[in-house]
Amino acid sequence: MPKKAKKEMIRTPKGMHDVLHGDLRYIEKIFEKAKSIAEFYGFLPIQTPHLEFADLFLRPLGETSDVVEKEMYTFRSRGGDFLALRPEGTAPAVRAYFENGMVSWPQPVKLYYCGSLFRHEKPQRGRFREHRQFGLEALGESDPIIDAIVIKILYLTLKELGFENVIIHMNSLGDKECRPAYKKDLIAYYKKKFNYLCKDCKRRLKENPLRLLDCKEEECVELRPQAPKIIDHLCEGCKNHFKGVLEFLDEGQIPYFLDHYLARGFDYYGRTVFEIFLEEEKRDAENAGDQTKKNGNNHAEENSAPLALGGGGRYDELAAILGAKSLPAVGGGLGLERVLQEMKRLNLPAKKVPPPKVFLVQIGLAAKKRSFRLMEELREAGIPVGESLTRDNLKTQLNIAAKIGAKLALIIGQKEAMEGSVIMRNMHEGTQEIVQQNKLLERIKIELKK
Repeated sequence: MPKKAKKEMIRTPKGMHDVLHGDLRYIEKIFEKAKSIAEFYGFLPIQTPHLEFADLFLRPLGETSDVVEKEMYTFRSRGGDFLALRPEGTAPAVRAYFENGMVSWPQPVKLYYCGSLFRHEKPQRGRFREHRQFGLEALGESDPIIDAIVIKILYLTLKELGFENVIIHMNSLGDKECRPAYKKDLIAYYKKKFNYLCKDCKRRLKENPLRLLDCKEEECVELRPQAPKIIDHLCEGCKNHFKGVLEFLDEGQIPYFLDHYLARGFDYYGRTVFEIFLEEEKRDAENAGDQTKKNGNNHAEENSAPLALGGGGRYDELAAILGAKSLPAVGGGLGLERVLQEMKRLNLPAKKVPPPKVFLVQIGLAAKKRSFRLMEELREAGIPVGESLTRDNLKTQLNIAAKIGAKLALIIGQKEAMEGSVIMRNMHEGTQEIVQQNKLLERIKIELKK
């Protein structure tokens, strides 16, 4: 009989990844730092569903955006609903604002969240098809100080995690009053360069010319520096708003760079847009790019292009696009995997979880049963304890206790289990004493204070 083909172990789908405890310690640290700063500035937590009606994203993101054209995970439910795994967090926050009656709350309503987003994009450095984001949304206020507060929270998060040379790339996209004139000039410029555009941008020129500024293809990037600047087309209201945001950033000593061609990838943005980079990485990438042209390496842009650690902007028109009344709003976020990778590259520490100073050692079945109960007594008393309850060898368990740096080893053998006592060994000094069960917690606390 022919041999049956050996079944291969199922692996994660392309672009998905497991996050193990080492990386989770980084993610926990990033989130805890961002959360503490956000809550200081009055932001409240929210969690929206991973699944939403697809129209929540199809309407505001724009049919020509890469997310809608190439990257959304969509499907029909058994009941016929057209659903999508959320590719971004802003539209769900706006939906939640109206659906949960937040319009009657004191304005602005300031929300923060942390969770997974899903995009079927090409996996590359810092990008995954399921990635995690910390996000901020401030809804119901047009004052430029709110834009600056969102930027400030993200900036402070990175600074307090240990990053240096954090810089904010800033631009204004104007509004529906002044943007049409700019688009007209932009179209006129790119029509003259039509033959040099990539395939996607030739189509975007007709459907959504602002998207040309966000293209990452080399031939399109080279055309960008000569394109018209939107700042020269801003109406008085947009100009004053942008000036106000920059003045607040100056007041907060937050470094920024005026990036006249920053557009972001979503159609709903207007007025303020920003992205967050490490200045040193930007310089390194530019140098690598120059070297790449000399070497003719087509893959270097993917490996050396600077990664935005975060970004965001104002989206005053989003609520109306979704069918609600007009709502001024601004938001931003940090890509947790990208921040994590940069922390590791720069040798910034993850969240430290100190090992327990007490280790439980047991020998024999009666002692193991006693230890099983004692573990809970120690937990309830707030005493972190290490253990190796599946081991039976005394020397092996003591070696583990020494390896993790435990100060005290609590040793229970058959005799101690029967008598209700514990041998408490000071691992640093090599001394030990017999302690009765009813005195144990008190003695542990005294010894740990020494």
